[in-house]
Amino acid sequence: MTLLRTQNLSAFYGDFQALFGINVDVEQGETVAIIGANGAGKTTLLRTIAGALATAPETVVFAGEPIGHKTPHEIVRLGIAMVPEGRRLFPSLSVEENLLLGAHSERPGPWNLKRVYELFPRLRELRRLPATSLSGGQQQMAALGRALMSNPQVLLCDELSLGLAPVVIRDIYQCLGAITGEGATVVLVEQDINRALDASTRFYCLQEGRLALSAPTKNFDRAALTAAYFGM
Repeated sequence: MTLLRTQNLSAFYGDFQALFGINVDVEQGETVAIIGANGAGKTTLLRTIAGALATAPETVVFAGEPIGHKTPHEIVRLGIAMVPEGRRLFPSLSVEENLLLGAHSERPGPWNLKRVYELFPRLRELRRLPATSLSGGQQQMAALGRALMSNPQVLLCDELSLGLAPVVIRDIYQCLGAITGEGATVVLVEQDINRALDASTRFYCLQEGRLALSAPTKNFDRAALTAAYFGM
């Protein structure tokens, strides 16, 4: 079943058009990767789905309901949460306070503080510290945990590996596997193409705000992906 869909989605920053007629389908329970070079429109796509950029109602459809006109707060309540690039934790709050902010929607589901601490045991030990005193990897875990606390049906992940050491990236993606094992649907933006393809079932490649290629992550044409990625 198609859980999330964009239909001829365009997005603007003022007079600048960042996305041009993007059509993306995300099936329930799958992980979809959004790849492309810097400036391709990947983060803009996630921000538009999450309500940070307003668009026409029918251009984003979630569980059969047009949501392009809804606010981020309304979209979280419906069941879509975003882990933003750069984590964006609140520096004046502790780790646990940041996590609890994610539960403000009061959506029912499997995720609560106990479950987040089971997934990320280190966060339990650090829960009283200011969130921004943590290492980059620990902050990424806190950002993931905060999103999970809203019990989303769809988790939007923007650049989970950005600025992290390889061993930390491996641990983060192992946790992502546990999250999808709970039935979450994931849309993953990732600069590391191989990492994105390994973690997903299908991918969409954007190039200068346009959809250049979409395919399953198994048995696709590598030459076609190279051409789509670099606009060749």
